[in-house]
Amino acid sequence: MGLTLTAILLGIVEGLTEFIPVSSTGHLILASELFGYDAAEWETFNVVIQLGAILAVVVQYWPTFWDEGMKLLRLEAEGIRFLRNILLGFLPSAALGFALRGYIYDMLESPTVVAWALIAGGIGILAIEKAVEPGPERKVADLPVRQALGVGFAQCLALVPGVSRSGATIMGALALGVGRKTAAEFSFFLAIPTMLGATVLSLADKGDQLAGGAGVGWTEVAIGFAVSFVVALIVIRAFVAYVSRHGFAPFAWYRIALGGAALAWLALR
Repeated sequence: MGLTLTAILLGIVEGLTEFIPVSSTGHLILASELFGYDAAEWETFNVVIQLGAILAVVVQYWPTFWDEGMKLLRLEAEGIRFLRNILLGFLPSAALGFALRGYIYDMLESPTVVAWALIAGGIGILAIEKAVEPGPERKVADLPVRQALGVGFAQCLALVPGVSRSGATIMGALALGVGRKTAAEFSFFLAIPTMLGATVLSLADKGDQLAGGAGVGWTEVAIGFAVSFVVALIVIRAFVAYVSRHGFAPFAWYRIALGGAALAWLALR
């Protein structure tokens, strides 16, 4: 498979899976095993193209960001609470991810870890869906400190590839009494600083992978970025509408089926 085609494929996978609770990183790792390309060569690419999906969040929720940003500049309480909650949701995983990044890079090379994490996460989603009654819908700025920080600690689980950042944050929010729509939107907003931080760290540690030459370079990154942006913009709009009516159980069963199939395939190959 050529570099351009691989970049398009991975951009589609990233855009489809970044904001639904099925683990975009896990899918990208399994894709490398399925299609036979060098996962290490595409490791930094996979992180950087997440910025395309992040841009989709900014575009989709631009009125919210503008409104809260103006309130923050005027030092209004709602704008301050919005920033506070984003920071509380971001900082725990940022600190832990920085400290453990060596271990995380090692796990990124293990499709077996991804497969087991997919299964465990699917079971966790089913358990939370059955045990927890979603709370009322509200603005992200109106979440109390306890809920925002709790979601931040839940996001730490997503440092294990295959767990799913969106899955950990959304399910963590539901377990803490947040409504489905609010939980999904808070997860989207947290993706912005989280993925920006992950990209900066990855480029600092392994940015030389994109130096160009015969391998993966910035041309492939640009292609993956554009594709992931377009696909993620479509997914975000559809996802919030879907889970508001149907919940998350279908994603859980998908995770369990995919994880089981991946384990069987890895054992037989």
